[in-house]
Amino acid sequence: MDLNAVRTFVVATGEGRLQDAADELGVSQQAVSKRISALEKDLGVRLFTRTARGIRLTVEGETFLPHARALLQAADRAVESVRPGRRALRVDVLGRRLVTAAMLHEFHRQHPEIELDVVVLPNGEAATAAVLAGTIDAAFCARRTPPPEGVRTMRVHDEPLNFLVGPEHELADAPELALKDLVGHRIWMPGMAPGSEWSAYYEELAAAFDLSIDGQGPNFGSDTMLDMIADTPSLATFWGTGIRKVWTADLRSIPVIGPTPVYPHSLIWRADNPHPGLPELREHLEKHRRSQHLDDTWTAIWAS
Repeated sequence: MDLNAVRTFVVATGEGRLQDAADELGVSQQAVSKRISALEKDLGVRLFTRTARGIRLTVEGETFLPHARALLQAADRAVESVRPGRRALRVDVLGRRLVTAAMLHEFHRQHPEIELDVVVLPNGEAATAAVLAGTIDAAFCARRTPPPEGVRTMRVHDEPLNFLVGPEHELADAPELALKDLVGHRIWMPGMAPGSEWSAYYEELAAAFDLSIDGQGPNFGSDTMLDMIADTPSLATFWGTGIRKVWTADLRSIPVIGPTPVYPHSLIWRADNPHPGLPELREHLEKHRRSQHLDDTWTAIWAS
């Protein structure tokens, strides 16, 4: 099986669009299409359905995805086994459109000599387990509990959250909003997995300010969520200011003040990890810790 085609499939799944996958891989969109078509031909199934908005996994694609990831991990481990001390620094960013990916990209721009392997794991629990197992070198996440023995952590960014609404929402024309202004409005955040760090954060935020944060409903991805918010006057959501803008719909991103909720991002790593690039990454993040210089902020008690 062509591992380049498998890697292209995994990246395309994460990006949601063939052009975005091409940009991520540094190849043309035509090359991405050819690789995926060849993989589908080898497997004898369709992995994606193509739509005007991008691509969507078929049932067969959903089934193949975890095996594809396992194939790539096995291949990476095989390469690393014969390259002691010279492998890429493997870092989990949680999402390629998130501010954590932008932070790692800035590190890469300033330290191009350090080879990076960018990983996307589902949550902080999985990232912590991978750090402990040594399958990744570091991970960005929000720490809810003290790290396990042997794992170190440092706070690297407090990301302000904006209130995102469609043009017909009754708050759409507000230049800024206080948290008390959001009481009684439905704040929709599908995909808040029970036990995840972001679920714990938003549950505490809702309790602290009497907000109605709804995590119900199937999670079809951010594009579908944003389209529904744009078309539904009663829906709104919180949106990190550091997330790469991905919407084409008519949406309003409104600053929240008094206080401004900020999402806490930390870096975790194993204390005995010998990778020479890891101290460079920590030093860079400490030196360039992102700050909005806000006077009045709120974050979860467990992150304070």
